[in-house]
Amino acid sequence: MKPLEKFLKKQGSHLAAARAGPGAAGQLPRRQSVSKILLPGFLKEPPEEPPEAGTETSGDGRWLELRPPDATLRSPTSFSSEELSPGGGGGGGGGGGGGGETQLSPEAVPTCCWAPLAEPESPDGLLARLLERLGGDPTAPHGHGCGTDLLLDDIVLTHSLFLPTEQFLHQLHQHFMTASTIPLPSCWKEGEAVHRKQAVLVILLHFLETYKGILQEEEKAGKVIKDLYLLIMKDSSLYHKLEDDILKLHQLVETVELKVTEESHPLNKQVKPLFRHFRRIDSCLQTRVAFRGSDEIFCRVYMPDHSYVTIRSRLSASVQDILASVTEKLQYSDEQPSREEALILVAVASSGEKSVLQPNEECVFTTLGINSHLFACTKETFPSLVPLPDEIQVSPGDTEIHRVEAEDVANHLTAFHWELFRCVHELEFVDYVFHGERGRRETANLELLLQRCSEVQHWVATEVLLCETLGKRAHLLKKFIKIASVCKQNQDMLTFYAVVIGLNNAPVSRLRLTWEKLPGKFKNLFRKFENLTDPCRNHKSYREVLSRMKPPIIPFVPLILKDLTFLHEASKTLVDGLVNVEKLHSVAEKIRTIRKCRSRPLCLEMESSPQQLQTKAYVRQFQVIDNQNLLFELSHKLESNSQ
Repeated sequence: MKPLEKFLKKQGSHLAAARAGPGAAGQLPRRQSVSKILLPGFLKEPPEEPPEAGTETSGDGRWLELRPPDATLRSPTSFSSEELSPGGGGGGGGGGGGGGETQLSPEAVPTCCWAPLAEPESPDGLLARLLERLGGDPTAPHGHGCGTDLLLDDIVLTHSLFLPTEQFLHQLHQHFMTASTIPLPSCWKEGEAVHRKQAVLVILLHFLETYKGILQEEEKAGKVIKDLYLLIMKDSSLYHKLEDDILKLHQLVETVELKVTEESHPLNKQVKPLFRHFRRIDSCLQTRVAFRGSDEIFCRVYMPDHSYVTIRSRLSASVQDILASVTEKLQYSDEQPSREEALILVAVASSGEKSVLQPNEECVFTTLGINSHLFACTKETFPSLVPLPDEIQVSPGDTEIHRVEAEDVANHLTAFHWELFRCVHELEFVDYVFHGERGRRETANLELLLQRCSEVQHWVATEVLLCETLGKRAHLLKKFIKIASVCKQNQDMLTFYAVVIGLNNAPVSRLRLTWEKLPGKFKNLFRKFENLTDPCRNHKSYREVLSRMKPPIIPFVPLILKDLTFLHEASKTLVDGLVNVEKLHSVAEKIRTIRKCRSRPLCLEMESSPQQLQTKAYVRQFQVIDNQNLLFELSHKLESNSQ
């Protein structure tokens, strides 16, 4: 099992064994890119402890309990409503083509009283109950404007767990049609039809504000939205008090249909560079924007002799589509195979590990390892595939890290990782954990952020192990500890964790002579950092520090995935055909913490001098060794007798 896979499964996997029913034996699918992240700090198994209050499951692992049996039901979070739903929520996370998370005011999603449903509901009935609440008396104890708004946010964020998006929208459409029928159901009160239509409008607006750009990839869902939009506009005279909402709906629907406009002008579409495919200074200095499945990228596909063809492809292209483009390119070059045998697509890592990609796999570009490359070959030439020489040949010596200040490196790391973090749509976390491979197209930005986390860890180890002089190497350890310290001050916990984990990588931590030359002050500081990243008691130290931080924050993203994985494996989403609403609420609360982290913009004061631009380019295009065997070889050459 890979290190991060163990990390994500460690505290939740034992619950799966206790589940009853035929589905108990199934294992949660994992992505290749997650398993490639090296997290040695989390391989230490913490001592077994009783589960904390608020995270228990019943004996059969079916329902997620959030409270003692006799206690009043409350939101299972330590954040206040202001922290969870700060005003102008998109200030840091949604700007510049970024995350697309809902921009809600504190009044929009209060946590003063989370009002669960009186009785469990089926997937089809849950939306109906929500409409009843939204269309009811606003002055009722749990009417619109109170806990119902939080329930609305819960369902919109997590509906894909029990109801596909297209079906969810179809139900909204059907409820609006029912409220438009004549005669109305006899059980409806006077004016209830108008209230129901207004409730549909509220849900649709919240849905569109939450999903925004990622709906551009859902053609069928876009059609249902358009039909529902036309129905609402026909009845717009009923909403004389909601003119602003109608205008907002019009603007949001135009955003959803932006895909049609883009497709009508394909020549004007921007081709976006991915990590490590091309080392171009001009592209790496550009501000990162969110990737979508329909975006086009350039990619190199190599041949067994290490020649390559450059293809232009959609990010979500299947392996079959990529091979078709490669074959077409080869027909017009001297590299055309002499035989007509079909090509296969293979991902080759710097360690020599080879993985044959299946024809129906999609969005493979973002799931490659740090130094992995795509090779097209025949089955006959498959055994001869070897990594590219520049991925396995290293030249020790001084690099840019020796010439720049630790504070400058840390600030540029934080600025770049903030760009990447804000590009991740909050719903990518749900797709990544709960939908397995099916959600891969919607999780490209999260995949790239995880890849970057792994890259920083290997960058730390690479720089230390390529430094041949003992004194310089000790100075480099000191500089990396300074970088971790500044990143912590910047509230960039992702980079902080990655640097600490990189220094704890076995080939680095075994350099006894190097660590002995480190001043005592920095040894003590690093010991504190290790305690902060200690996984004992469910990462209690880290969580306490994080709870005291105010936005903007870059959290340690793998831990968020681990928490969601625990929620997923600890209880079932559907029990006897009924929706586990408390599980949905817990998942939504975790997603709202991401929204909280990005609720304020990041402001770092950095000069724009040529030297700073050079540092910026260096930070955004690391040259790293991700082959652990090679790192150990370098380590033993430096200090052969270290323990």
